[in-house]
Amino acid sequence: MSQRIAAHFEQHVARHPDAGLRHIPDIPVIESIIDTAFWASLRREEGYEPKISMAFVPPDMVSNGLVFRHRQRFTPYHLVKLSPAVVQPGIHLCIWMEGGNLHIWGTTYEIPLHSMVVEVVEAGLLVVKRKHSDLAGKLVNVAVLKGNQIKVIDGNHWGLTDCPGILAALLGLSGPQPADEPENLLVQLALALRSHGRGALLLMVPPNSSAWLHSIVKPINYLVEPHPLISARPQTNIPDIVHMEELRKMISAVGGYSAIDGATVITQDHHLLAFGAKVARSPHALPVAQLMITEPIAGSTMQLLDATNIGGTRHLAAAQFVNDQHDSLAMVASQDGTFTVFSWSEKQQMVHGHRIDTLLM
Repeated sequence: MSQRIAAHFEQHVARHPDAGLRHIPDIPVIESIIDTAFWASLRREEGYEPKISMAFVPPDMVSNGLVFRHRQRFTPYHLVKLSPAVVQPGIHLCIWMEGGNLHIWGTTYEIPLHSMVVEVVEAGLLVVKRKHSDLAGKLVNVAVLKGNQIKVIDGNHWGLTDCPGILAALLGLSGPQPADEPENLLVQLALALRSHGRGALLLMVPPNSSAWLHSIVKPINYLVEPHPLISARPQTNIPDIVHMEELRKMISAVGGYSAIDGATVITQDHHLLAFGAKVARSPHALPVAQLMITEPIAGSTMQLLDATNIGGTRHLAAAQFVNDQHDSLAMVASQDGTFTVFSWSEKQQMVHGHRIDTLLM
């Protein structure tokens, strides 16, 4: 497993030689960090499960990092003791190797491109990530380790030739883009749908079209005047703080609307149309019979399933909606943490369900 993670980092640095090699971890470093992080995840600090994010990076490659006068040993004990300092999103404990030993030298919000980040999510659950872009708001997942289950992300998955943009963004296959570009907005919406843990269904439909209404039960309880999720970006190359804060609030609001029973509907140009909507088969379409399910994990295979075997009512509703409305997209967050994006595959001429929960952790 560590060999495959090391190969992943070497592969991406080879594509970007200007990024440098010094902070790219080798196999012994990867093994040591993962082993220490795993044992730290099983400890408790004053009754709390530790949540830790750690980045492998030297002090001279970080600007404005908080540097400890006395560096700390890299042990499960010290990781757990420092975990409350990095519980907020975006901040990492900084790990580096010197004299053949790993140590903790400080904390930082900023890390160089292609840095390895290891996150302790919960007891026995670790996620290895990579810094993909200075513009994107989320790190790219490389591997997920849960107990003795190891899932290595496969960026060359066969289904990527016919997939929605959110998958390419999560795998780091799209170019560097601002956080308010369409693909990254979908990633943020997906995270918002998962955040409340109640389960959610979001439908994305073409703008200036009413065809989607054929697949919705009337009347719609919470039909709204089209409301933009984001305002126009200011004409400047400098990110506008007010603009991004407004975006964050609207994404959070959509996440809240999605907790209402039924589907939340937005347009592809990001206008909210309705929430709490009930999906029904269009009178102009047949019931969805089969669909394919794929997951961008090394060693996984495509599954061809009957619609009745894909999950609960949200999954069936999402598959039926996309079967009716080929130019739409449906995202389903389950209460158990699984997340599926449904889109129409022109290549296979059927609904394609993409399991992406391992990419959202």
